[in-house]
Amino acid sequence: MTGNPPPPATPPGDEEVLDSPTAWVARHIRTYVESGGTKGHTFHGMPTLLLTTRGRKSGKLRRTALIYGRDAERFLLVASNGGASHDPAWYLNLQEHPEVTVQAGAETFTGRARTASAAEKPDLWRRMAAIFPQYDSYQDKAGRDIPLVIVERDEEPGPS
Repeated sequence: MTGNPPPPATPPGDEEVLDSPTAWVARHIRTYVESGGTKGHTFHGMPTLLLTTRGRKSGKLRRTALIYGRDAERFLLVASNGGASHDPAWYLNLQEHPEVTVQAGAETFTGRARTASAAEKPDLWRRMAAIFPQYDSYQDKAGRDIPLVIVERDEEPGPS
């Protein structure tokens, strides 16, 4: 294999993280970050996290707020884009660079994202639709198979 590996999703120092260009999402992110996750983790009664991906074109870090669910230690996300006919930018980014940073409440960790397989998706979709029932109507109108994303934490380094 030749070439350089993609840069990590976790800022090595003071790398700038660009928040969603959507004003209300950017406000939500700001509140979440400024409060250390004590405000914004629950949004309109639903659990939300902050997902940071690396831009597939720009190489810059991009952060958005998303509703999430859990499957044991795994975090579940739906790439619904509000039922639009195209995938959201964050999903396209993680397809290119699956290494992500997640803030869920006060906890921040790195992980790896992948799209749920066809066998995994039905059960996980039901879990997510129980949290946010509009996902079913989004799927009906999207004209595409809305991806369900699984984020698994990076392994914690053991004692040396």
